[in-house]
Amino acid sequence: MTQCTTPGCRGRIEDGFCGVCGLAPVDAVAASGPQASLRPGPLSGPQASPRPGVPSGPQPSFGAVPPREALDQWLTDTSGGDSVHSHPISGNVKLSGRSGPGSIAGAVNSGGSSRSSRRSDRGMLGAGMVEVPLVPYRDPAEAVMANPVVAEKNRFCGNCGERVGRSRGDQPGRTEGFCRKCGTQFSFTPKLVNGDQVGGQYEVLGCLAHGGLGWIYLARDRNVNDRWVVLKGLLNAGDAEAHKAAAAERAFLSEVEHPNIVKIINFSQHPDPRTGIPGGHIVMEYVGGKSLRELLIERREQGTGDEVLPVDQVIAYGLESLRALGYLHSKGLLYCDFKPDNVIQSEEQIKLIDLGGVRRMDDTLSPVYTTPGYRVPEEELRGPGPTISADLYSVGRALAVLSFRFSFMREHPHSLPPRESVPLLQRYESFDRLLRRATHLDIERRFHDAGDMADQLTGVLREVLSDLQGAPHPAPSSLFGGENFTGVPEAGTHNADRMLGPPSPTEAATLLPSPLIDPADPAAQHLRGFSSLAVDELVPALRAMPAPTPETRLMLTRALLTAGRHGEAMDALQKFAEAVPGDWRTMWYLAVAELSTGRFREAREHFDELYDHLPGEIAPKLGLAIACERVGEHETAARQYQTVWGTDHSFVSAAFGLARIRLAQGDRSAAIAVLDTVPELSSLYVQAQTALIAVLATPQRATDAGDFVQAGRRLERIGLDGESADRLATRVLEAALGWLDAGGRAPERQSLLGDRFTEDGVRTNLDRRYRALAYRATGAAERYELVDKANSLRPVTLL
Repeated sequence: MTQCTTPGCRGRIEDGFCGVCGLAPVDAVAASGPQASLRPGPLSGPQASPRPGVPSGPQPSFGAVPPREALDQWLTDTSGGDSVHSHPISGNVKLSGRSGPGSIAGAVNSGGSSRSSRRSDRGMLGAGMVEVPLVPYRDPAEAVMANPVVAEKNRFCGNCGERVGRSRGDQPGRTEGFCRKCGTQFSFTPKLVNGDQVGGQYEVLGCLAHGGLGWIYLARDRNVNDRWVVLKGLLNAGDAEAHKAAAAERAFLSEVEHPNIVKIINFSQHPDPRTGIPGGHIVMEYVGGKSLRELLIERREQGTGDEVLPVDQVIAYGLESLRALGYLHSKGLLYCDFKPDNVIQSEEQIKLIDLGGVRRMDDTLSPVYTTPGYRVPEEELRGPGPTISADLYSVGRALAVLSFRFSFMREHPHSLPPRESVPLLQRYESFDRLLRRATHLDIERRFHDAGDMADQLTGVLREVLSDLQGAPHPAPSSLFGGENFTGVPEAGTHNADRMLGPPSPTEAATLLPSPLIDPADPAAQHLRGFSSLAVDELVPALRAMPAPTPETRLMLTRALLTAGRHGEAMDALQKFAEAVPGDWRTMWYLAVAELSTGRFREAREHFDELYDHLPGEIAPKLGLAIACERVGEHETAARQYQTVWGTDHSFVSAAFGLARIRLAQGDRSAAIAVLDTVPELSSLYVQAQTALIAVLATPQRATDAGDFVQAGRRLERIGLDGESADRLATRVLEAALGWLDAGGRAPERQSLLGDRFTEDGVRTNLDRRYRALAYRATGAAERYELVDKANSLRPVTLL
């Protein structure tokens, strides 16, 4: 073993890879020339895991389990007059590995790269949201290796993985020979040289790199404008396994055509110069750029050695890669060997290369080529064969390797370090949860669809960009609607206190977004017409439908919860769970039901698990924040409210929630700052300003005359009607009077709400405001009370 040459790494090289960082040594990259990233072949030897696969069956469900006894007890405690039934939501409530309706189509295809309309040295990736440094297109002729040699540490038998071609003492290792273990012939000598003509069409210029299935050559296509192409040859002509892999690759790749996947142009043969046996070569487009691994190594070489790629850039690469994988999966193909080495950035485009491991989903015979550190753990235990979730597991591992340093191979070959030990994961909780779902040891808990993962990763990217740039990055969810502001109090002095108090259980449950109606449901179009119905009309309308569908039962569950008929709601939810087992919306409505009945701890646990399952969605974070606030976990609540509000300013309840937490923590200025970020175009802007005025005008919190003056100016700007303005003004003036009575002094000639900021001026103002309110009063008792109040506050005069 030798010391790893990656900057800042203290690991040691074994079998060609570092046991700590998981990377090949830097000298290996240099030895293979600038275009080492172009090798489109699987690893061989210990880096590859050839074995028969097992067909991937139906994707299992993802499990989170409220026990039956707890659910029964909940129903007993909260039925509130409803008939009490036993509601065993069949065995356990589980979350499906698929994220749900609306999350697949469009998510994979929405993350396309785009070019800026102006000339720039940076490209836009990740749904056009992330600027990344352009990687210049390389002149192919400069990429040819001067001395094409495979390092001894990378020489393995293509059949059994045994080390071959190793030196002994002073005698260098053989580049050609036979494996001592299985007898298979090996050859690491290039079969093509400068000037060779392959298929009478492709003129070879030299070697670019060496991949798992053989040498990769640069050539010109003399039949098509001398365009540059890449020829991928076999490991050696006598290797039957390599022949089979190449033939399989040829069949698969003829079907593949995607902007994020290297283009296969042709398949040609050329006789081996020694044996005369024809050898096959796949002809591919030339992709002149750098692999993600090379970009990572370059960044470390330019710094202290601990550098990683920026997290927003890493996520953008992930989204582009998921587009390509989603395309392959839609064609019934599995990539099998995703890793940073196999993703190239050329200018502003991302491409998957190294398609040697691609296989059909129903293929149970072909060998599987994967890489340690990126392969799923069950593969090493001879578990199920390659699956979609295994491809997505590799994407999760690659995202982790590119975005933070950790002991990749030695300490965490199939896990991630604790969140508290990685500053990046501490800062971005949603990114942490996405990585842990993608790489979960339990197959059922992983992603099972590239579109679902891309959808959630896009949501995480919006959160990250909002934090990095200090500006919201909102977008409609493919799973949830927006906040429901029904029942939000009008602006006014009494309602300001309501906005600064936690919502009641019923208000909290009503406020949360609802899952969108599945457009594939037979009743979807009909149910959309029910959106304007009141609850007392909606429930009978839904129950009158002749053939209830899953979406009908979900809408009925929501309506019954809103009406406070919890036992009946659980009946409807039970029927939905039986009709659609494993759907995450079962747990969503269970959490909403718990929230609406004050079972905040139970709701907190279920919203937390939904957050694990949907890390890019805002709705679970908002539910978790409300539940945590009610159980006294203020730090957790503040973190979730901040994430929601920082990402999307349409969720104004998060701003009010964060302001409440800051007030509870004694940070008055932070509460004011949050409320002041509610935009003027928001339908709740006036309510936010009303609450802010109430905070400024609280005598216990006001620090000087400026607080009252600011409150008065804000009140004059927001344009409340006469009565609401007078009621809020009396609150500000009474607070200011109390502050003056306690010894406060305003600057000379300072005014407040149109009068002098003195005791007499404030009393005169209060007298006028209370008499105006008395004039508008509809009841005699209220009118007399207001007049008495005005008389008591009227300044003393000699007349």
